[in-house]
Amino acid sequence: MANRFYITTAIAYPNGKPHMGHAYEAIATDAIARYRRLKGDEVRFLTGTDEHGLKIAQAAATAGIAPRAYVDATHQPFVDLDRQLGISFDRFIRTTDTDHKQLVQALWQRMADKGDLYLGKYEGWYSVRDEAYYDEAELIDASDSEGNKIRLSPQGTPVEWTIEESWFFRLSAYADKLLAHYEANPGFVQPASRLNEMRSFVEGGLQDLSMSRTSFDWGVEVPGSPGHVMYVWVDALANYLTGAGGVDGEWWPADLHVIGKDVVRFHAIYWPAFLMSAELALPKAVFGHGFVMIRGEKMSKSLGNVVDPAELATRFGVDRLRWFLLRDVAFGDDGSYSDTAIIERGNADLANGLGNLAQRALSMVAKDGGTMPAFDGTDRPLADAFARLQTQYFEQMDKLQLHRALDTVMAMVSEANGYFADAAPWGLKADPVRRAHVLATTLDATRRIVLLVQPVIPDSAGALLDQLGVAPDARNFNALDQEVAAGTALPPPAGVFPRLIEEPA
Repeated sequence: MANRFYITTAIAYPNGKPHMGHAYEAIATDAIARYRRLKGDEVRFLTGTDEHGLKIAQAAATAGIAPRAYVDATHQPFVDLDRQLGISFDRFIRTTDTDHKQLVQALWQRMADKGDLYLGKYEGWYSVRDEAYYDEAELIDASDSEGNKIRLSPQGTPVEWTIEESWFFRLSAYADKLLAHYEANPGFVQPASRLNEMRSFVEGGLQDLSMSRTSFDWGVEVPGSPGHVMYVWVDALANYLTGAGGVDGEWWPADLHVIGKDVVRFHAIYWPAFLMSAELALPKAVFGHGFVMIRGEKMSKSLGNVVDPAELATRFGVDRLRWFLLRDVAFGDDGSYSDTAIIERGNADLANGLGNLAQRALSMVAKDGGTMPAFDGTDRPLADAFARLQTQYFEQMDKLQLHRALDTVMAMVSEANGYFADAAPWGLKADPVRRAHVLATTLDATRRIVLLVQPVIPDSAGALLDQLGVAPDARNFNALDQEVAAGTALPPPAGVFPRLIEEPA
């Protein structure tokens, strides 16, 4: 039986348009999901939108419509962007889905039955934009545009003093259990720097967590407690269970939650504590990726540098954008992009590198009759280099070192281009057997490379595999050593990666 692999993104608030952070997280998660499928795993990939909470309620009020009508309209751009970017999700979950509401209430009841929920009064600082509570020590003193003193969260968002009746979760009772889990499972939070941050936070002491609100009603109702709706993060985090099939779902536990570094606390502290209380298995790993900035600056409306990822994908091509983000942004670190960087990376790696390798060999084959040439023995240096680099690629992908895996792919492109240049098949017309062998070797090297880049540039890889004569059932990683038979008819070559030129500002 195939291994099962359940992977999720964080779910997005649909109170604004999708931004580059959404695109980056979706693309990275999609590449991992596609990689696992190509290895032969049975994959379930979940993404979606987080549609409850005060932030959504306020945005709907500003728009002058009911919250449900608001999210019915605003979630669609996130679905559309995912489809445009080739995101191969199995379910796009909405927290307004009926099965999700039932799941959240069942999870709440399990925590209540454990004795971990109690009624009290919340007094403290709350950020509507972050949908998060903050301790006094975490806040930043600042001034607004009129010089009035205000308090900001660690994310730089305003907080307000809130007093209301609330259900509380005994988070403080789970500090030792969380620390023990971190110790026993060092890969639970990745990269390691994020785990160290979470360990330090827990060691600093955990306060019980306010779990319900009474000041608004746009949320999942607390069972048996009229007037209370659940804290939006209880609702949001539980989507992973809903997507798995419920509290006893066949896909739980998740193998990997891919999230932004700004929400690691919710996924690595609150979420496992809820699951421990409900006596459910914990996810196997949480990966907190960095931010994607524009020319080194964080995107913000005030700076006027917010970029629409759908427009970028249309302008540069989906696969070029996917390649750039996963090649140039070290997975786990912050990264930066610009039009120039996207164009230069695509031209260097895809047009001049992989595309040039494929087209030079395919063009010669087309002139020699248009069928796959025959091998004549083995060229050991190239074969040995590829064996080493393929092993390296799989190790890096398994460790979620996506950018390093693409570095390795480009090393393979360099090896193959070097082989082709040294063998100089254009000068072998008097030795057709040797010429055929060099072309066959080059095309087979190209086939191997293209198989490996499928998770990142699926459409372009598919077009290249068509030109290389690779059958649809021979495009998984188990077929890496399955050569295209000599004599296979190859279609006329066509460029897949045309060079782009930056338009003047």
